[in-house]
Amino acid sequence: MEIFIPRNIMEIIEKLEAGGFEAYIVGGCVRDSILGNTPKDYDITTSAKPEEVRSCLSEYTVIDTGIKHGTVTVVSDGENVEITTFRVDGKYSDHRRPDEVNFSESLSDDLSRRDFTVNAMAYNPKTGLIDIFGGQNDLFRRKLSCVGDPEKRFDEDALRIMRALRFSSELGFEIDEAASAAIFNMKDLLKEVAAERISKELVLLLNGKYPHKVLSAYHEVFEVLIPEITPCVGFEQHSRYHAYDVWEHIAYAVEFSKAVPEVRLALFLHDIGKPRCFTLDENGRGHFKGHENISAEMASRILKRLKFPSKTIALTEKLIKFHYVTPVDDDKVVRKLLSRVGKEDFFLLMEVMKGDNKAKCSFCFERVRAIEDMQKRALKLIDEGECLKVTDLAVSGSDVKEMGFEGAEIGRILEKLLEDVINERLENKREILMQELAKLSH
Repeated sequence: MEIFIPRNIMEIIEKLEAGGFEAYIVGGCVRDSILGNTPKDYDITTSAKPEEVRSCLSEYTVIDTGIKHGTVTVVSDGENVEITTFRVDGKYSDHRRPDEVNFSESLSDDLSRRDFTVNAMAYNPKTGLIDIFGGQNDLFRRKLSCVGDPEKRFDEDALRIMRALRFSSELGFEIDEAASAAIFNMKDLLKEVAAERISKELVLLLNGKYPHKVLSAYHEVFEVLIPEITPCVGFEQHSRYHAYDVWEHIAYAVEFSKAVPEVRLALFLHDIGKPRCFTLDENGRGHFKGHENISAEMASRILKRLKFPSKTIALTEKLIKFHYVTPVDDDKVVRKLLSRVGKEDFFLLMEVMKGDNKAKCSFCFERVRAIEDMQKRALKLIDEGECLKVTDLAVSGSDVKEMGFEGAEIGRILEKLLEDVINERLENKREILMQELAKLSH
């Protein structure tokens, strides 16, 4: 098998070999190349120790990113390339990093410490593919298997549990029986993993091609991190609009939506509050009044707990709060929503609404067409320069102040004018707005 290696990566390998060392591309870049995908980056494993790597690559910028664990980062053609010395890991007392590592001269030793067989392959044009653990066969079988004992692998680094689920979502691979059993047995170890590491893997998982099956089959794992999920699992909605329980609906909504991190994250939590506000009427129909506000509040708390950036939390809360808007073919509604949500976030909201409706009963697909019409109307309104925010008004705060208003009252008056313009009660013309200001001042 021949794998393409970019020129700048090949030059690093050649320089290490010229120094008398072995060097291979390893891990995800090998996996992706075999699958026919373009690797996001290239990692190199070598028999050279960090100081020897420095010596062989003296003309490069070399950064000590993980020198204790034998890793340096080399800057080549503006790309950061991680180079790690063959090693054998010691005990993982914190379920994250080895307490110590011992450098090795054996590629086999290095590959045997890796997480999954599909990530434990190395390649060099001279030696070809080095696949000791059957990674290539697992790729062809579309299986995700651990290198060695799964429980040992997950005990070493509990984040590997999330990585297994993430790879399953991204690649559509089935997690093999032994690894799956270990994931359920050891799921509580995730409580010991830093929230920032969890949140990064969660976003990647949600943005995969096949998140539904992972979210559905491994809900117990996600419940360890987000206990608020538990009431959603199996919660029947008793609604003519819904074919699935709350959690299945969420899982399908994520998969049926556009693969944009902001959209997927919002859909992951958009109905999390439904069980808290469920009522059943005399006809046996379920209602979830105010669930969008409750879900938005819960999502904010969950994302804070998982250490998401404040900007991400605010956007997710906004998208969830407005996701329940009924799609209508009306400029006034679109104008109002554009004003309240903002131009950029409006189009993210439309994708959230589409994902939500695609995960309902088939007749709700009509709403998807209505949402697409709203998108077209919004683009037209924006292109025509419609008044959508206070700064678009034909009058300013100074004009309001000159009419005798002061302090916070100025902002309230401007907001009222904006609302009247958006609702087509007033035209956005200076003379008309000034007349309205004169009326309000008396």
